[in-house]
Order: sequence, then C-alpha cells, then structure tokens
Amino acid sequence: MRGKKILARTGAAVLGASMALMSGALPAGADQAQGKLDTDAGVSGFKVNVEGMKNLSTTLFGLRLEGGDLLKTYCVQIEVDIRDEDKDLVRGEVPWDEFPYEHSPFHKNREKINWVLHHGYPVVEADALEALLVKDGATFNDGLTVKEAITATQAAVWRFSDDKPLKKDDPLSGKDDAETEADVLAVYDYLTGEKNVGIGKEPTATLEVSPEEATGEAGSRIGPFTVSTTGEITEIVSELPEGVTLTDAEGAELNPEDVTDGTEVFFDVPDDAEEGSGSFELTVEAAVDTGRLFVAEDYKKRPSQSLIVASSEKTSLSAGAQANWKVAPPVETTPPPVETTAPPTSSEVAAPPTTEAPVNPQANEDDLAQTGFSAMTPLLLGGGLLLAGGATLLLLRRRNAA
Repeated sequence: MRGKKILARTGAAVLGASMALMSGALPAGADQAQGKLDTDAGVSGFKVNVEGMKNLSTTLFGLRLEGGDLLKTYCVQIEVDIRDEDKDLVRGEVPWDEFPYEHSPFHKNREKINWVLHHGYPVVEADALEALLVKDGATFNDGLTVKEAITATQAAVWRFSDDKPLKKDDPLSGKDDAETEADVLAVYDYLTGEKNVGIGKEPTATLEVSPEEATGEAGSRIGPFTVSTTGEITEIVSELPEGVTLTDAEGAELNPEDVTDGTEVFFDVPDDAEEGSGSFELTVEAAVDTGRLFVAEDYKKRPSQSLIVASSEKTSLSAGAQANWKVAPPVETTPPPVETTAPPTSSEVAAPPTTEAPVNPQANEDDLAQTGFSAMTPLLLGGGLLLAGGATLLLLRRRNAA
C-alpha cells in the first residue's frame, strides 16, 4: 500500500496530520475536538446574584484544544461546579441534543443562548457593543469595560440555560457600585430582551466526512463520501494500493483545493485490483463555530460544567474515511443454443407430397358456387340406360322368332 500526501497549492500553512484528533487506525467520520481548561487563559467578570442563588463567579473560560488552539467559552450549567482538579478533565465537542441533563432549560432555550453568544462579548467587542447600545439610548459611565461585558453576557446565558434571571435590584455581589451595575444591566437587558429572536440553526461541524466506511467491488467507484466543513481544506493524506485513486463522481482525481463543503469523494478502484482497502484523511483550517457545545468526558461519573463556545482562534483539524473492496465475480456468458434437426427414425415414414387440383376462377359473381356434384355422373347414367335398352330389344326379338 502506498501513502500519498497532497498539499493545497495555495501554500496555506498547516499543522499537519499530527493535529488529528482521531482514535484508532480507522479515520473518524467527524472530528470531535477535545480540550482541557486553561486557567491562565480565563478572564473573570464580576460576581452576580440571580434568582435563588448569590455570589456566582462569571468567567470567560479558556479551553485549550489538543493542538494548542484556544477557545473562549461560557458556562451553561450554573449549578454544576468546576473544581480545581477539573482542569485535567478532557472536554469533547458534542451536538446540542447531547447536552448531559435532559430536563435542563438549555434544550428549549438553546436558540436564544446562541443569539446571546453571537451578539454578546467577545464576538462583539466591548467598545462596539457600547456604541450599538448608545444608539438605542443607553448611557455608560466611562464606557463599557471588558469585565462588565463578560459579566452581562454570562448572566444572559444563565438566564436561558438555567432559567436563572439576574436580580435587577441587586445584580452584583459584594459591589456597591451603581454605575457598574447600570452598565451590566444595560447589556444584560439588550441580550435578553425582545430583540433576542434566537438563532435556530445549530453550528455546523468544522469538518465531517460521512459515512465513515463503505464497501464495494473492484472495477467501480466506491462512495460517495460527503465532506461537510466550514473551513478550507489544506491537505489530503491517503493510504491507497497502486492504481486506486480519489476522484469526484466523474472520475477526475481530487486535489485539496477541489474539496469544499458538500464535495463527494469516491475511491476509484480498477478492474484488476486485488481485494483490499484504502483510506484518506482531510485537514482543514477553520474556527470552531460559536455555539458549539463541550461536555466533560465520563460526565455521569464525574460531572463538571458544560461549556459553550463564545469565540475561537483558527484551528487545524482532521477527519477521513475508509473503503473496502472485493474482487468482482467473473461475468458468466451463456453461448446461444445451436439448433439441430434429427434424422427420421426407421419407424417414421415420410408422407408423400400432396397436390391440389387447380380451381378455375369463377366467371363472375352471379354464378352459383361449385358444389361436390361431379359432371361425369349424367354421362355414366345415360350409358347405362342405353345398354339396358339394347339388351331389352334383343330379348324381345328372340322371343318373337321363337
């Protein structure tokens, strides 16, 4: 089996296959990004009071992926703690439907949470967020600070993820600063108010290849393997036997720049290929989308706060698929049957040929149709009568003579 690496002609810098987050020899269908808390990368806001709970820390957490890239995330489980030892827990990316607590308000409010993330900090910088709200009539004291923006955005997330509204008469814990409270409330009210109509579409996967595996026969194109990505494919690494190529549906060999979101990849296996298998792996550079959910591994045994992405740097991730094939069975061709005529046996006597006397055409349509009566019949009768009459005369003469 030969290995083949194809780099994008654009010359984009890639981290390579070492960033692949897959397990085992078989490439995964979808790259599930994994990472751990980076306590040094976290940025704290003020402590807040919500309905039924007080003195809650607000933090924009840093989640460091295995390849070194950093995600900025908020908490979506207000009643689940993050302990000091949780920094060693691996958190993996999961779909919204796999949120670990099935009765959480997260499920019914996730569209509104997604809207908060796309319109809050850090997707919208603090000064831009301030300018936006000033146009709507809000006022800020010495401007909107990053710490105030983080506090308001996390509180807005909790309003929907845990159904815990901020206590407006006492929003900040241990801080009697009416101006800071007013700044936080202005952003909080904007993110949770009537303008929040939700963003219903779940963020797409950064890179996914589906299905993970397929089987076919030599002499065919095995696939399609559909690529879903929000980034730019920078590398294709394949492990293929001699003669097998990666192509599109028309049989054209694929390069990295040919593969985009929605591309269908096929394994083109020649007729004379032996039974075998092959695989490919794609590398993509893209940001993990805002709104992606990260849950601690083995959550049921060791619960820890689930985190949702607020923003991310570009990351280099990989995913791929595998094909297996068998030798095509030989095509059986049946010769056309040969027709033969057997000679007649001794018991079979050929019938003599028959001939039919020609029938004279009728003179016209008014003549009677010819019947089965023969024309010789009256002649024979007449001859018989003559002979009988002659015999009678001869007998009478002999009597008279006597």
